[in-house]
Amino acid sequence: MTNAARNPTILPAPGRPAGIFLTAEWRDLVMASWEVDPSILRARVPPGTELDQWKGRAFVSLVGFRFLGTKVLGIPIPFHRDFDEVNLRFYVKRAVDGEERRGVVFIKEIVPRFWIVAVARLVYGENYVSRKMMNRAARGAESLSTGAAGCHHEYRWRDRGRWNGLEADASGSPEIPEDGSLEQFIAEHYWGYTARSRGTVEYQVEHPSWRVWNCAAAEVDCDAAGIYGASLAEPMSRPPDSVFLAEGSGVVVRKGRRLSA
Repeated sequence: MTNAARNPTILPAPGRPAGIFLTAEWRDLVMASWEVDPSILRARVPPGTELDQWKGRAFVSLVGFRFLGTKVLGIPIPFHRDFDEVNLRFYVKRAVDGEERRGVVFIKEIVPRFWIVAVARLVYGENYVSRKMMNRAARGAESLSTGAAGCHHEYRWRDRGRWNGLEADASGSPEIPEDGSLEQFIAEHYWGYTARSRGTVEYQVEHPSWRVWNCAAAEVDCDAAGIYGASLAEPMSRPPDSVFLAEGSGVVVRKGRRLSA
């Protein structure tokens, strides 16, 4: 399927879709990815899924973005509609009646609001934590590498007494990723999976394909060992294998369903 022919909207899965849990806009996404040894991730793969790889290579991605206009069960929650998130994730897949559901597993998700943490842990069992955060997103900003005007996005979060950062910049016009590209693989996983004590929870995330910029420069300053564990410290100490910016869009997150044994 060509980029032009790709359906711009991801529809609910066949059958009766789960109800809507959350709606929002996800904007100004910085997506930095590292290739890792698959053995690092296999113990984290939720039962009922398998590790998803791009051309035989496994990746983790550090993603910073803005949550805007958030509603839970259709209700806007005061002081919790607009906030930042930085998460570390990897990729899995599951076959269902001939359909391949490609999804993400979150290693840790960082947000600045305690009640977001509480709800996410209760409903989905996700590993959310609350930290002080800040962001900067600007067009016409100077490039990290060349000083030329372009598009700059930056996310920072404080953990264990130090500020960590993820920032990138680009120029030119964003485009839908090429079919089969690493950018498409990273950006287009439309399911979430969480391993819980009583089984794996699956939920669907709906949004159109995102236009992306390839980055002219990027910088990651992160205490990977302290935040994400020693096994991920070595690969994340290297420059990322891929960094790009995504425009984002409105999203729908549906209620989770427990997989049958």
